[in-house]
Amino acid sequence: MSSATSPFPERIRLAGEGLVLRDWTETDLPAMPALFDHPDIAYWTPLVSPFDEQAARARLDKDRRLRAEGTAMLLAVTADGGAPLGEVMVRRAPEGTELGYAIGPAHRRRGLAARAVRVMAAYAFEQLGAERVILELEAENTASVAVATKAGFSLLDVPLITGEEKGRPFALQTWGLDRG
Repeated sequence: MSSATSPFPERIRLAGEGLVLRDWTETDLPAMPALFDHPDIAYWTPLVSPFDEQAARARLDKDRRLRAEGTAMLLAVTADGGAPLGEVMVRRAPEGTELGYAIGPAHRRRGLAARAVRVMAAYAFEQLGAERVILELEAENTASVAVATKAGFSLLDVPLITGEEKGRPFALQTWGLDRG
């Protein structure tokens, strides 16, 4: 059941592509630093660094707030519904339905990100009515560009999104996947 203002359910479990995407829980807090406290994640994502248990608690609280507001939903990427291996996110914004992801360093090179993105994209199309889902990536982030390609996304001919975060400039390309 979802709240009156949120298109996201209070609880969710998505299965597909050999993965289970599930809600983050209190028991995941100790595992989150090992997943997200890494130089690559600090550099390429807006996640705080260092990412410790206090940051994990703030992330879980933010997930719950954003979901209740109907803005975003963050799910743990798991192989079987158990230990988290990373995260996948869907965010609804005026510019469209955006997906994001981060896989813990110990779990990379197994296709987890591309599979999680495809499962979340299917959810966005089927349950949220999205016509297109997007990824916003830096061209220099070759690992994320590979994920976009493997997940079936194409680079869109739209202006770069530029800004500064964590004291460094960025330029994001927009990749898209259309319904059907």
